[in-house]
Amino acid sequence: MWVSDEFPEDIEQLWPRLLEDRTNGLFPVLSWPSAMGRSFDLDRIGAVRLEEVLAADFAEYRRRRLPFWSDPTPAPVPEGIEPWPHDPGPPYERWPGLAPSMPVTSGGLTPEEASSRTLASLIRAGRFGLYDCRLTLVPASRGSDVVALLGWSAEAPLPLLCALLRSWEDRYGVRVVALYGSELWVSVARPPVAAAHANILALEHVLSTADNIVDDPPTPFPDYAAALVGRTDWSFWWD
Repeated sequence: MWVSDEFPEDIEQLWPRLLEDRTNGLFPVLSWPSAMGRSFDLDRIGAVRLEEVLAADFAEYRRRRLPFWSDPTPAPVPEGIEPWPHDPGPPYERWPGLAPSMPVTSGGLTPEEASSRTLASLIRAGRFGLYDCRLTLVPASRGSDVVALLGWSAEAPLPLLCALLRSWEDRYGVRVVALYGSELWVSVARPPVAAAHANILALEHVLSTADNIVDDPPTPFPDYAAALVGRTDWSFWWD
């Protein structure tokens, strides 16, 4: 793979051209050089039985969290600090299955347009650590595999995360835009538009094990799910 010497000043103009030129088999991503490790075997991603894994993980997650969801008593906090809002948890007793795919429409964003939009948004926001990234061109047959091929060194469960990314790429037109430190940003061309679908998708996010999903900052599950309706970028980080 190819890695730039510094953060490109013209990245917003360069990014769409890199996405449009698919003849070279390279996908652009912003990443810290220190985040790169040994490439992850793609066969291990294909071996993940996503539905079975998520069903088992949800059963265990619900077992651990149900006492907190069932008790509306605010958790103790230091004096002068607002109590955390009560989280009722996901509205499911059993794994509901994967959220439905969103269809491709003639007037909707393409994955390439959504990726460029997310990149521009990250730059405008001046995200901490972003300008320490380098432009990396990763040879891949699909964009969702760049995390595995970079050998990302975060604490994320890579087989599960990469299987989720492949599934989200198919269902929502997801593209990996940036990964640095323990933070991952993806663009979303076809986000859910129905609250019921966003609820299931939010549960998939929770089961990614990312620490920022409903836990940091403390966010009631219904609020997190509602924010996914129409949202064209998602972020995840692992402590």
